[in-house]
Amino acid sequence: MSPVPKRGLVAVTGAAGFIGGWVVRQLLDAGYRVRACVRNPEDAERTAFLKAMPGFASGRLTLHAADLDQPGCFDDIFKGCNGVLHLSHVSDYKDQAYVKFVCDHVIASVNASGSVTRVVLTSSIAAVMSESDMQEVVRRPVFYEDRFPDETNPRRSPERGQGYSMGKVLAERAFSDAAQASGRWDAITCCPGDNVGPIQSAHQKDFGPWQRLIMKMLEGHCEQTGAYRPWMTVDVRDTAAAHIGLMESTEVLNGERYIAWSTETRKVEDICADIDRLLPELRHDTPTVSDDFPDRIRAREAELRAIWAGCDLRNDRIRDRLGMRFRPLDESLRDCVESLISVAGVQPRRRA
Repeated sequence: MSPVPKRGLVAVTGAAGFIGGWVVRQLLDAGYRVRACVRNPEDAERTAFLKAMPGFASGRLTLHAADLDQPGCFDDIFKGCNGVLHLSHVSDYKDQAYVKFVCDHVIASVNASGSVTRVVLTSSIAAVMSESDMQEVVRRPVFYEDRFPDETNPRRSPERGQGYSMGKVLAERAFSDAAQASGRWDAITCCPGDNVGPIQSAHQKDFGPWQRLIMKMLEGHCEQTGAYRPWMTVDVRDTAAAHIGLMESTEVLNGERYIAWSTETRKVEDICADIDRLLPELRHDTPTVSDDFPDRIRAREAELRAIWAGCDLRNDRIRDRLGMRFRPLDESLRDCVESLISVAGVQPRRRA
């Protein structure tokens, strides 16, 4: 299928979100016309930053109400659009039947549009590397686009914490299969890493685990997690650029997936200490990392650190196809901290 034409009309689901907001901004900067899908356009807390973008005043950006739980909510929005960037999260990944229900009705709206030629679907690195048995990571430590979690493991179930990963894989296949059956549009998947970077609206400090963790560090709380994993990061602005690049590319094919991450990793405790290193003027009172888990959990953490240290993160495909260059984590972390303070009013704990 053909890529989306320059300055064409693009629908963005989840437009008020952390990634979605940057996708909208970068689409406008590139000259596109944008239909931003949000739950409630009149919710100023979540949509004021979109309405403040210059494209809204001119009419090049329009906001549209869409509830993922309502079939047909995208029918009128997608009509006339050249492309769809589908970033919305469903409300419950534990219910795989519900995930499929949402996929099916979004796909139905794409088919009914008569105009959409490409959908870029937001998945996650969880659909690449989330394993029920960490020994599978030892056996297959290279994280690249053609790697999927071990789906034969009987412990891979929503009840055991795999619902998010399973839902993302389900969605990837549902869209690529539907696109192939249609023959009129294609579906390309973007699997972002841990998104870090500046928020554009105060509500985004609570919608995304990484900026929320950074906010807690600023406020003086740095807690180790039970299922330890280092941060495997990508700047949110690079994730947005990857979505747009995949929408425009003439080199991508239906069903392909692309990992968007810098391949840079960092330990949780180092992230916290880096705030003071990157912004010494802030005088951040770096908290001690709390690790109050029982000995058996701490022993498991040491095992997990060793396993993750042996992993090989790849982004060859997206760099080759799109010429992507990724920002370093230091830049993403600095900009995230400053936006949490300036946009969300977070009050950092400072040294005397």
